[in-house]
Amino acid sequence: MMDKLGDEMNKAGVLSTRNSAENIELPTENLANCDDNCDQSSGTFGTGIEDFEAAEKVILKWDIASESASQSMLFEGQREEAENYLKMVDEVQKLMDSASLSEASVNKAQNLVQVAMARLEEEFRQILVLHSDPLDQELASDPSSMASYRSMASYRSRTSTGNEGFLDRESNSSDDDDEGAEEEEVAVSHPLTEGICEMDLIPQDAIPDLHSIAERMVSAGYSRECIQVYGSIRKSMVDESLQRLGVEKLSIGDVQRLDWDILEGKIKKWIKAAKVCIRMLFSSEKRLCEQIFEGLSPVGETCFAELAKSATMQLFNFSEAIAISRRSPEKLFKILDLYEALSELLPDIEIVFSDEMCSSVKTQASEILTRLGEAGRGIFTEFENAIQRETSKTPIPGGTIHPLTRYVMNYINFISDYKETLMKLIVNKPSQTSKFLPEGLMDSIEEYARGCDSGNRSLLSLHLIWITVILQHNLEGKSKLYKDVSLSHLFMMNNVHYIVQKVKKSDLRELIGDDWLRKHSGKVRQCATNYQRATWIKVLSCLRDEGIHVGGSFGSGVSKSALKERFKSFNAAFEEVHRSQSTWIIPDPQLREELRISIAEKLLPAYRSFLGRFRNHLESERHSEMYIKYSPEDLETALVDLFEGSHVSIHLRRRSN
Repeated sequence: MMDKLGDEMNKAGVLSTRNSAENIELPTENLANCDDNCDQSSGTFGTGIEDFEAAEKVILKWDIASESASQSMLFEGQREEAENYLKMVDEVQKLMDSASLSEASVNKAQNLVQVAMARLEEEFRQILVLHSDPLDQELASDPSSMASYRSMASYRSRTSTGNEGFLDRESNSSDDDDEGAEEEEVAVSHPLTEGICEMDLIPQDAIPDLHSIAERMVSAGYSRECIQVYGSIRKSMVDESLQRLGVEKLSIGDVQRLDWDILEGKIKKWIKAAKVCIRMLFSSEKRLCEQIFEGLSPVGETCFAELAKSATMQLFNFSEAIAISRRSPEKLFKILDLYEALSELLPDIEIVFSDEMCSSVKTQASEILTRLGEAGRGIFTEFENAIQRETSKTPIPGGTIHPLTRYVMNYINFISDYKETLMKLIVNKPSQTSKFLPEGLMDSIEEYARGCDSGNRSLLSLHLIWITVILQHNLEGKSKLYKDVSLSHLFMMNNVHYIVQKVKKSDLRELIGDDWLRKHSGKVRQCATNYQRATWIKVLSCLRDEGIHVGGSFGSGVSKSALKERFKSFNAAFEEVHRSQSTWIIPDPQLREELRISIAEKLLPAYRSFLGRFRNHLESERHSEMYIKYSPEDLETALVDLFEGSHVSIHLRRRSN
């Protein structure tokens, strides 16, 4: 970059120690110092001896090599003396560009310029050091505090509605209307974005001195020295500001070696720091370069580019390391946070680093954004594959909601929070070819795919529906791990109901649609029906009349022995159901109550009818309570124990006659 600068300056004629006087705008009173031999029409001087001697006297007085001059600073003293010094430097430059000096005088003038440049370089350095400070600690930790932060000279925003709590123009307005108008005019002289906010990194009254010194150094061919001084001082300020913002000096390898739990916290801090860096710190640094090196192109651009190069690399290394790290489902949301933050900052990056010398910064940011998008798509696909590959073989006690169901539905519920971003990133339909799924299952998503093709569904919606398809297929396989078929139906009822409720009560409903909800609500009811058939048909079959009447005729007598066996069978069947299914679990209170009511509506009327028809045949028998153990009210009370997840001894109170 320095070589490039040198080439451009050579073309511009700014590296020559004998620049044209036209490159320097001098006060008209300097012309009055010319002697009688000065030809003002041609812009040349005669011998210029008096001018040279006057300039030599002033410049040598402030020779930094002298002990007296080295102890004081020119620009800290009287303004008239500093201004006169600059005029004398201009005079020497003019005389060198004229033909009035002898060769010996030219050599002497060149030495005098070197003395002057050494002094100006030191003055430039000291002014920068004196007035340069890193970001205020409060501002670095909380950008919204900028509204009340007043320790620096002034602030200025490029937007009337700045984000992140940055000042708007109203809060920056001066009490003096004229001054406020002038400030606003300067503010809008730069290209605007909604978030950029500038602050004065150096008090405004120091800028003219720095500009005047830089102008002389560039004119005399000391551009590199000027750039080096500026860069070394401002870079240290930027480095300390980055440190205060929490931007650590980590290589890509350093970041990738950190545990994900640690990185999650660092990502949150990075997003906050990146917004302050781009919109405030780097933007203000660029503005400072523009002010100090105004009209000295490409020196200002070079200073900012050199300053930004290492700082942006340090900043972007972190996000790049995250983008190319190993992909796993738990990383998706933080990667999407990074993607959204960088995507939001990209227009600001385009503005702040608009110069050609900063094109690498824009390229790096754009490439990282692309990698983050690719990582997001890849992780989303990996999440789908992970659901298919989850093959745990341990049945969940009580048939409650499987951890996989909770994980997947909570995961896609978070996905709905990023729907706008994912709609941009997801460009393909879900893959319907998998060794984990039967071919027939692929047909279940075709109707949704047709909806997507017709514009009724987004590709994201299609992926979310597909996730529910493969989740339910996985759950059906897990339901077969239960030896009791009733429990397998209860397990599916619980899990499909949980899926439906998660969709119904979140933004997923909008993405997946009411048609899906109606279909899967029906599936919950079907699972409940399958459970009741598998469990209660056996119990209810004990209450049939067949086999109780003597001779097989309903008009004949009743076989008391058959009736006793029937009551005993019913009691045993009910007690077994009560014993086992009180340990089963329906976690949703409403679903649990609805299923109990449905069971009671089938069981209690049948038992009352059976008891009413046959109890008088056994009540006269000895130990009739051994057979007629429960009243309908006893059974109703016992049903409340079902699906609570803990074993309850039946200990039912037998109803007294």
